[in-house]
Amino acid sequence: MGGDRWRKGLGPAMPIAPAARVDKFEIFFDLVFVVSFFIITRATAANVTGRELLHAMLVLAVLWWCWVVHSVVASRLRLGEGFVPALMVIGMIALFTFALALPQTFGDLQQGSAGPMLVTVSYVVIRAVHLSLYVYATRGDPAGRRKLWQFVPEVLITTCLLLVAALLPPRIADPDLGLWLRDGLWIGVVVVQYASGLLSGPHGWQVTSAEHWTERYDLILIIALGESVISVGVGGNLIGKPVTWPAIPAAIFGILFTAALWWVHFDMIGPAARIALHAAEGHPRVAMARDAYAYLYLPMIAGVILFAIGAEELVRTITDPVGGVAERAHGPAVPLLFGGVMLYLAADMAFQLRTLKTVSWTRVAALTALAVGLPVARHLPALAALGLLTAICVALVAVELAMMADARTALRRAVYEEKASHEAGEAAFRARWHDGDPDRSAE
Repeated sequence: MGGDRWRKGLGPAMPIAPAARVDKFEIFFDLVFVVSFFIITRATAANVTGRELLHAMLVLAVLWWCWVVHSVVASRLRLGEGFVPALMVIGMIALFTFALALPQTFGDLQQGSAGPMLVTVSYVVIRAVHLSLYVYATRGDPAGRRKLWQFVPEVLITTCLLLVAALLPPRIADPDLGLWLRDGLWIGVVVVQYASGLLSGPHGWQVTSAEHWTERYDLILIIALGESVISVGVGGNLIGKPVTWPAIPAAIFGILFTAALWWVHFDMIGPAARIALHAAEGHPRVAMARDAYAYLYLPMIAGVILFAIGAEELVRTITDPVGGVAERAHGPAVPLLFGGVMLYLAADMAFQLRTLKTVSWTRVAALTALAVGLPVARHLPALAALGLLTAICVALVAVELAMMADARTALRRAVYEEKASHEAGEAAFRARWHDGDPDRSAE
């Protein structure tokens, strides 16, 4: 009796609809990724080396694949309805423990296997939750069920690789060999994950709601961009302390270039790509969703993480009372800042090419300016280097606003008309509640 009441109280899982939007539970779930991005950035910024950057990118790639699988489940089931949120909370707990254990995952081998084992167990729980939900979602869909079984070997292989990476390296007598073996096993995990997505092809998958799919990925990219803003505050020690004069222009530059990078994608490219995905059907839609969003958003987010680390170090140098605003940036701060922005722009250009079949010469010019400005910025004071990068990013936005005014106006008009039509439909539906005739809502 008690179990029946629980099942009745939770209700059944609900399938996604063609015009579905992201629900509030999905945004709540993404808060765990906020923690993950924060931990990856903080752990790497504390000791910026080539190997630490490799580790950060490996962890990000594995986390991102879990998020891609999560979005595939969300393309079939409403994650905020029925019993699904109860299972997803278990996935959130596992993802949170995964993130908390990340700093120990690539630590000294003498620390033992507790941290890496926690990562492995958390990974297994996350994948098990997603697999169980997808099994439920593909009831009565033989093609979808067959596609699911094709991915079981990927889950098993990657789990075994993570398990070996947790247990074997500490037992090797040569510490350097153990470290390289651990890195190699994690690289193997990433290769198996992303190769499986390409080799399986688009057959058997489906993107029921293009609106939901694009909105889901756009929101996670905005979360990543927020990490850049956090890094400016953390690097400048602006939280809870008196704001110094050098911190003010540094904060302004940090917000300006982050806003410019948001504009670069979300003003025209993102909305146009959303329309392109809506227009595509069948296998071409699935292939575009996979290539442009599941794969190309990863280097965009990686670029955000890299320039967030560089921005944090630059702002720390700018606000240092010893050196002052005339001090140059230390270590790899400038290459990380410029290189991260270049990676973001290059990935966004690839995204534009894949979805819209076009390339903007303004983006090519901006990449060239960043490549030329990088060696110059390394010899400038930290504040001037940050200002130079900001000037390039803002100039890109300004030039595109002037050069693409007509295309932008037409796109914004189409987007506005779509929103207005959708909102009018919602208003008409809700107006029936005031008429006191709820049965008419089914008409």
